[in-house]
Amino acid sequence: MTRRTQRIEDYALIGDLQTAALVGRDGSIDWLCLPRFDSAACFAALLGDDDNGHWRIAPAGAGDCTRRAYLEDSLVLESVWETRTGTVRVLDCMPQRDTAPDLVRIVEGVSGTVEMNAALRLRFDYGRVVPWIRRAGDSRVAVAGPDSVWLRSEPPVKTWGQQMSTRSSFTVGEGERVAFVMTWHPSHESRPARIDPYEALEQSLADWREWAGRCLCQGPHREAVVRSLITLKALTYAPTGGIVAAPTTSLPEEIGGVRNWDYRYCWLRDSTLTLEALVAGGYTEEAAAWRDWLLRAVAGDPADLQIMYGLGGERRLPETELPWLKGYLDSSPVRIGNEAVTQLQLDVYGEVIDSLHLARTEGMAAKPHTWNVELSLLGFLEARWREPDEGLWEVRGPRRHFVHSKVMAWVAADRAVRALESDPQRRGDAERWRRMRDEVHREVCEKGFDPVRNTFTQSYGSRQLDAATLLIPRVGFLPGDDPRVIGTVDAVRAELGRDGFVRRYSIDDSTVDGLPGGEGAFLACSFWLADALRLTGREKEARELFERLLALRNDVGLLAEEYDPSSGRQLGNFPQAFSHIGLVATAMGLGGG
Repeated sequence: MTRRTQRIEDYALIGDLQTAALVGRDGSIDWLCLPRFDSAACFAALLGDDDNGHWRIAPAGAGDCTRRAYLEDSLVLESVWETRTGTVRVLDCMPQRDTAPDLVRIVEGVSGTVEMNAALRLRFDYGRVVPWIRRAGDSRVAVAGPDSVWLRSEPPVKTWGQQMSTRSSFTVGEGERVAFVMTWHPSHESRPARIDPYEALEQSLADWREWAGRCLCQGPHREAVVRSLITLKALTYAPTGGIVAAPTTSLPEEIGGVRNWDYRYCWLRDSTLTLEALVAGGYTEEAAAWRDWLLRAVAGDPADLQIMYGLGGERRLPETELPWLKGYLDSSPVRIGNEAVTQLQLDVYGEVIDSLHLARTEGMAAKPHTWNVELSLLGFLEARWREPDEGLWEVRGPRRHFVHSKVMAWVAADRAVRALESDPQRRGDAERWRRMRDEVHREVCEKGFDPVRNTFTQSYGSRQLDAATLLIPRVGFLPGDDPRVIGTVDAVRAELGRDGFVRRYSIDDSTVDGLPGGEGAFLACSFWLADALRLTGREKEARELFERLLALRNDVGLLAEEYDPSSGRQLGNFPQAFSHIGLVATAMGLGGG
């Protein structure tokens, strides 16, 4: 049967802290990159069709599952089908690996008897390369170039090859179980050790429950906060501590549009907000690992600081298009790599310094060279903050004097002053950074504020607004009760709002980002609006908006990058770390974590 295209929010996430897979409501895994988040996909149906690789396990002739959920506070997904002949469930997980990545799928009969079908179509190199598949004892092995995948079932089920795929048909009765294990390894190496799928399932559940049990949040929104923190943990590349923005590439910001980007990298803009979320949840070990990744990534000449890096701090992320993939719902092009890595974004200097300041004030064990890194970055910023840049949102139009970038330059100088005031023995010239801080503040208030409309603008001399200015009270640039802050919050809500949610900036002026088409409401910005409402004394409105944002989560608690109020659909790469970071911060700010 022809499968209908799953909505972005129809997917759930499973992962092993080094990569992740997306599982649809119909039981099909349509996206998986191996062995890392940024590796080539072996299942790419998400951005093409079934011929680009997928793995579906579901009752014969069935469509979407009846219901699904994560088992308690874990990343083990349970999908249940209630059929005419009985009820069956499929448990999906990726146990934290020792060496090779394993994908475990366990079919359990709940009641009656259910006929099951399984179809595995492996396509390496983002759905382009068809592997050779052969039998090897009780398993099948698929090999092409550097990739090798082994598949086995326990107990063995009838399996055959058909249309360049591997298919299975079997029946499960009440209490019966059939487990499938798919294992990747480099094709030039010997077969990896086999795991017991049932033991792996129990260990995975135990690992996640232990981790979630450490969460400090106990308020009315604990479930939402814990699920968001689990998602952030799942997007962490454990060997280095780096956190990817999302496990996907090219999920569109507008259906049929061209705003399709690769988010499988680590952005510096997320630094402070990520640390805040992890620390608030009680996960200081993960926060320290992110801080350490940050220090390694930014090491070197501050003039070479990038806005994003690879999982290990890699600097070269060349952008290219994959023409053999038609894109999600024909939203092309499909891109891998990200050309924005070459942009000048002066705000990242402030975000890095703010992150290191937060780590210090939260009592994380200091690294000997941290302060020297901050001074080096600050010295560069002191010389360059007056220049135009591409800004927080990686616009591909001309450089401008973005207000948010200037505000973050103020943040950098302010945190340096605070550090020197708290420790007068620390090396540095507090008066020098105080002068810089005052100069930046004065210029932003003179050139980045529209007194007629009583709002900060996106850039100097522009009438366009930017949701990033909602962060002005949060970073301490101005207090929440300042009339200019209140005016900015009201203006952003009025001009960038859409059914109560917030877009990043106005796209009516195509010269801002140099791209055609539109995008949805940006979920992180909508959480920022809730924060700004609270900081300006409108807590009731903040809570109402927060509850509306919580209602946008899919059935397993996940959020994409954006939301389209007109169609009621999630948009953009999924799940999005920035959105879940915003959820945690807003919940904690409202005292509801």
